[in-house]
Amino acid sequence: MKNLTMIIKNKLIMKTIKPYLFALLGLFLTMTSCRTEDDISIDPPAESTLQANSALASQIQRVTMNDGSVDNVVYNANCFTIQLPITATINGVELTITNIEDYDDLEDILDEFDDDDDTVVINFPITIIFSDYSEIQVNSLDQLEDYADDCNDENEFDDDIECLDFIYPISASVFNTNNEVIATLTFTNDYDLYEFIDDIDEDDLIGFEFPISIIIADGTEIVINNFNQLDDAIDDFGDDCDEDDDYDYDDDDCTNCTPSQLESILTACSGWYIDELERNDTDLEDNYTGYLFNFSTDNSVTVIWTGNTANGTWTTSGNGNNITVTFDIPGFDDINTTWNLHEIDNDDDDNEVEVSFEIGDDDELEFKNDNCN
Repeated sequence: MKNLTMIIKNKLIMKTIKPYLFALLGLFLTMTSCRTEDDISIDPPAESTLQANSALASQIQRVTMNDGSVDNVVYNANCFTIQLPITATINGVELTITNIEDYDDLEDILDEFDDDDDTVVINFPITIIFSDYSEIQVNSLDQLEDYADDCNDENEFDDDIECLDFIYPISASVFNTNNEVIATLTFTNDYDLYEFIDDIDEDDLIGFEFPISIIIADGTEIVINNFNQLDDAIDDFGDDCDEDDDYDYDDDDCTNCTPSQLESILTACSGWYIDELERNDTDLEDNYTGYLFNFSTDNSVTVIWTGNTANGTWTTSGNGNNITVTFDIPGFDDINTTWNLHEIDNDDDDNEVEVSFEIGDDDELEFKNDNCN
């Protein structure tokens, strides 16, 4: 029967990600082979043990899978990511992407103009990483397209759970069939925990060192005290958000936005102006040159232009990517409707702030302020 010793030997041959851990496991196993009947066995708590091929083990792996949708701004495929660093040419601008934060720079280039045809040309060869962290080199766009064809399409069910994440580090103890602790390992990322769960043998028992913490989609941290609570939390929150498995790369720019944040930004500065306004495929911002908007904490708004003044209201509701704002200003029919908050762009390097709204894919409203401190 395959046991933990054989798995460790195989991993020593096939992987080098944690050689010192596996060497430690080998040492523990050697020591346990010489135990006498006077040695002490440690019984793992029943509610704190995890078995191979259990439903919860599968759920943990789904939480720790590689999320293929995080780099859809580079290439539209939900079942794999492109290993960084890569070099790509975006609308004629060459960009080296070395970490996830660089995707924002790529998005800024794509968002620079609304009426251009965006192109992203990837420099090959690249390496792609699948949901189980297996890797393969891709040498051409045709090969990349072949692998992408095997992915699920936009917003279709996939195995990875993206609505909650583990907060690391997490430590786990490995028990053998005699209920002896043979090793305690600490994990600092999804990849290590995924591989660990994947290597559990059917004769092994695993105990986490509780409490551990998870973070759910709205940013709330939850303390978990045993495997039963972890199982319940994954059931309760694992499907409790939009996993953003679509190809609209800029539809999640307000994931962490709140109405109070929007209200604070708009009311902290005076003299907002309309930088962009499009309704029914018609650009209207030039009609509002010289119009300044002042938003107040009592949800009133005053518009001033060429000696004229108009007073109205603005109200917000919702949260995250579902915040809506309703304007009601007499005489401003181009603006008076309910808009979805699209993005709050607050550049820390200067005093420029942009707040953009949209309705569907066509109508857009953007307020800008160049003097927010």
